[in-house]
Amino acid sequence: MRIPTSSVSEDQESSEEQVSGAVYSEMHQMISSIYAELHFMFKQDYKYDQFLGPEGNVDVELINKSANKYSLRFPTAGWYLWSATGLGFVVRDAVTVTIAFGSWSQHLALDLQHHEQWLAAGPLFAVTAEPEEAVAEIHLPHFISLQGEVDVSWFLVAHFKDEGMVLQRPSRVEPFYAVLDNPSFSLMGILLRIARGTRLSIPITSNTLLYFHPHPEDIKFHLYLVPSDALLTKMIDDEEERFCGVRLQTSPSMQPLTFGAHYIVSNSAHLEIIPTELKLSYRSPGEIQPFSKFNAGQMKEPIQLEITDKRHGTLVWKTVVKPVDIQLGAASAPRTFSGAAFVRENHRQLQARIGDLKGVLDDLQDNEVLSENEKELVEQAKTRQSKTDALLSMVEKKGDRALELLFRSLSERDPYLVSYLRQQNL
Repeated sequence: MRIPTSSVSEDQESSEEQVSGAVYSEMHQMISSIYAELHFMFKQDYKYDQFLGPEGNVDVELINKSANKYSLRFPTAGWYLWSATGLGFVVRDAVTVTIAFGSWSQHLALDLQHHEQWLAAGPLFAVTAEPEEAVAEIHLPHFISLQGEVDVSWFLVAHFKDEGMVLQRPSRVEPFYAVLDNPSFSLMGILLRIARGTRLSIPITSNTLLYFHPHPEDIKFHLYLVPSDALLTKMIDDEEERFCGVRLQTSPSMQPLTFGAHYIVSNSAHLEIIPTELKLSYRSPGEIQPFSKFNAGQMKEPIQLEITDKRHGTLVWKTVVKPVDIQLGAASAPRTFSGAAFVRENHRQLQARIGDLKGVLDDLQDNEVLSENEKELVEQAKTRQSKTDALLSMVEKKGDRALELLFRSLSERDPYLVSYLRQQNL
């Protein structure tokens, strides 16, 4: 996708102020419409390593994986959008930018004032630019719905610096983002400040993310209800993908939802959902995100899922999942991973590091992989390592189905070990 640009006359080129005033003002309406278009493209297949720009895509380089830090260079004047996060820049000239991600919970609690209420309203970015004066605007994404009782004067840009939190009013607030003109850079993001005691329902745009974990015997579903934060969605996608989760394309909520409200998840097949109640809250990307889960067996019939407002009983979201959706989703999912192959390839590492051995044995007996006698044979081995070796050898002889069930048990009982070993195999 290429972002259109406005033409610049020779007279405008003679004055940087005229360029930034005339050309960028012409862009604002176009920018807002593109943000809206991207926001409603719920199935986000955006390139995470690219910005959209006036002359095509601009590559983003991951320069520090552990710090989740990126670098790129905008080659010409114009507007650039990182559609995977919602972060945008309007630049006057070529500029080099670095971007990293922060967590509100690590910074905001230290600066809370008792007479006010704070609401983190979007991601937290650590940004630098060289030269800084080349950046005319930064567009910081937010998920607040600008309707009802929401007052744009509540929006503030929080800068976290050595001296603490510094607040700045944005130059303007648009749906999906707020703008700072001629910004100075720091660890920064959008906050709402509301006087304590003010009883308001803050409407936010939200996403319902539904994933299934394919299995021939028992398909598992995870459902998340989260604010519409592209970065947060990307992080959840990545975490689910690590454990073979496939996201199904579903519709957005029927209306803006209320921040802090509780919502009830139900289904037409009377399957047990744990938990049935989700609170719509914001946790920074990288933190553990709550979800509801349920198992659907082999799923031979469609299942209708609904979310209702607990307080008012109103329907806010629904979808129907059909068996063909699972088949198509499984067909489009990467086929490079096999739980059975994972166990075989990591026999030695698992032999030394399986933690909850008793729980794994119980799971395998419950799924009729091991008989009572076989379970006792494993337990009678003298050392922990010999027990795990006996278990792995016994299950490997039973074939792929048994190995898949072992992998599922390990994923649920020791997800950090499985995640670590999968990363080592990449």
